[in-house]
Amino acid sequence: MYKTFSLLFGLLSIVSGLQRGVVSTPNAPAAIGPYSQAITLSFTSGETLVQAAGQIGLDPATGSLVEGGIKEETTRAMENIKAIMTAAGATMDEIVECTVLMTDLDDYAALNEIYANYFDEDNAPARAAFQVVKLPANATTEIKCSAAIEN
Repeated sequence: MYKTFSLLFGLLSIVSGLQRGVVSTPNAPAAIGPYSQAITLSFTSGETLVQAAGQIGLDPATGSLVEGGIKEETTRAMENIKAIMTAAGATMDEIVECTVLMTDLDDYAALNEIYANYFDEDNAPARAAFQVVKLPANATTEIKCSAAIEN
């Protein structure tokens, strides 16, 4: 399956001029597994798609989960996303989609209170939210975003 995907991705790259890049910044936590902070897909038409990995409230300086609960973790996760988007050449206004995972949907209003500070209400990205049993590092939320950049 992997070889088929690699072959198809390679053919797509040749046909469309697609270029794949890896984003890495010290201003967001290093990956805690075999993944990248973000991947960029740049097209010859000038558009770039940024696919950021899900972020939890890890402090990039310490590698530890911030203390204080859902609001503090959401703030840190959003700051991590902002740092990754900046490193990829995107702004928060260019985010088109987010997926929010939470260990307790009763924290939804508190998360939204912080999350809303990062987006213009008239240009907020599409979003889905799900309750999950557990997240890495016993985080209360994980947020994943994608951006589209027109160069």
